[in-house]
Amino acid sequence: MRARYLSIIGMALLGAVLLLVYEPILLAIGDYLVVHDALEPADVIHVIAGHDDRTDHAIRLYQEGYGRQIFFTGGWCPEIQGDHGERGRALAVQQGVPARAIATDSAAVTSTYDEALRLRAFIAQSAEPVRSVIVVSDPFHMRRAQWAFRHVLGAGVRVQMAPIPFALTSLQRRWWTDPASRTYVFEEYGKMAYYYARHGLGWQPLSDWLAAFDWG
Repeated sequence: MRARYLSIIGMALLGAVLLLVYEPILLAIGDYLVVHDALEPADVIHVIAGHDDRTDHAIRLYQEGYGRQIFFTGGWCPEIQGDHGERGRALAVQQGVPARAIATDSAAVTSTYDEALRLRAFIAQSAEPVRSVIVVSDPFHMRRAQWAFRHVLGAGVRVQMAPIPFALTSLQRRWWTDPASRTYVFEEYGKMAYYYARHGLGWQPLSDWLAAFDWG
């Protein structure tokens, strides 16, 4: 019996040592995906289609004076089972955002890159110049979103990233302890590699071939 207790204690100590060694590495893997800029007021706050916590965070930023307009994209959104723009508009109005400060684009999108293209189209037809945007999405989404928006918008538009705080999402910074967070992190690294090959290399035959497998 004593040997069994000693074995359990030994395994617990070994587990604690391994956690101390590997946890900083695991945190760094997840934290690399989280881009959080020191925000300055922007012309547009763009909400990437998804759960309502993205919309709520964008509304908070607007109310704090970080944008003069909120822009919703996405069309039909499976996460909310409805039109993301219309739902976003309704939530924003309910929370005191003036209707004139809300814009929507209900064109269907299948990827973050498509979202950036819709924002570029909105900027092109905007009656007022748009020189800076704040992009709102999930924490682990931000590295890839930053790449996509900068790639699409170019140097003429300043892109700032505003992830939802972990405390306000179901995602966990200690991502390896939560199945949904773990899946998110693994997929984001795969998607970043895919985006670079599909949109970044500039080799059209490869880009055309990868288009058949378009991935988020």
